[in-house]
Amino acid sequence: GKNSIIKNNVVIKNALIGNDVIISDNSSVGTSGFGFKLNKRGSSHLNPQIGIVIVEDNVNLGSCCTIDRGKIDYTFIGKNSMIDNLVHIAHNVIIGKNACIAAQTGISGSVEVGENVTVGGQVGFAGHIKIGENVVIAARSGVTKNIKDNSVVAGFPAIDIKEWKKKIISKR
Repeated sequence: GKNSIIKNNVVIKNALIGNDVIISDNSSVGTSGFGFKLNKRGSSHLNPQIGIVIVEDNVNLGSCCTIDRGKIDYTFIGKNSMIDNLVHIAHNVIIGKNACIAAQTGISGSVEVGENVTVGGQVGFAGHIKIGENVVIAARSGVTKNIKDNSVVAGFPAIDIKEWKKKIISKR
């Protein structure tokens, strides 16, 4: 797209990149994901990934990020999203607009993230779950199930942050 900046050593394929996007050094957008059957491993048994990546306008993608192409359909990053360094976004993930995702986060395949979501660093997402709108996920959380709109969660497994704080205090 117009006015987009692609920095050094970036790989882009199978992707549509919007306007005013910044993709920082050493990132990879649109490469194949981690698709295989558990009972048949090795490079000769990889499932084909034939989809694309769509990155909307005004997205910032940090250094050393990987966004896998969709398995059949697409992986999507909504406009005005901020993705920090060292983030992995797997195949068929949908991220709504205005997302803010901190470093070392890993989002497994087919996760849907709503609009205005904030994710702390080192958060891990199990696959095939839905994250509502206006959600905040504390750093180092493990998200293993759906999260409702307007929630603030922490811990592993991620639970309401007030409940998580009570558990931490009671252990001390």
